[in-house]
Amino acid sequence: MKRYGSVIGLRAEKIEEYNRLHAAAWPDVLAMISRCHIQNYSIYLRQMPDGKHYLFSYFEYTGSNFEGDMALMAADPTTQQWWSHCIPCQEPLEGRAPGEWWASMEEVFHHD
Repeated sequence: MKRYGSVIGLRAEKIEEYNRLHAAAWPDVLAMISRCHIQNYSIYLRQMPDGKHYLFSYFEYTGSNFEGDMALMAADPTTQQWWSHCIPCQEPLEGRAPGEWWASMEEVFHHD
């Protein structure tokens, strides 16, 4: 099992929409997440005093082919439709790695 954390900006005018989407996440999208060996998936929102908003994502990957599973998810038409609603809400961070939408974070501490 490998833990992943990532971060992305969230447009202030899209907070309610983003929260509404995730309060009623599509069952087929959730099934695809599970099919791709992702568990304990959480997204947190941080609203900053300067008006910026960030989403932090955490999940655990239990499969053996992360790139293959992510390609399977990206090819799924229902997931693509879901992303078409989520992506306009998000603001990718400068300095993220090439090909990343959410910027990867380095794990610096973990305690079981």
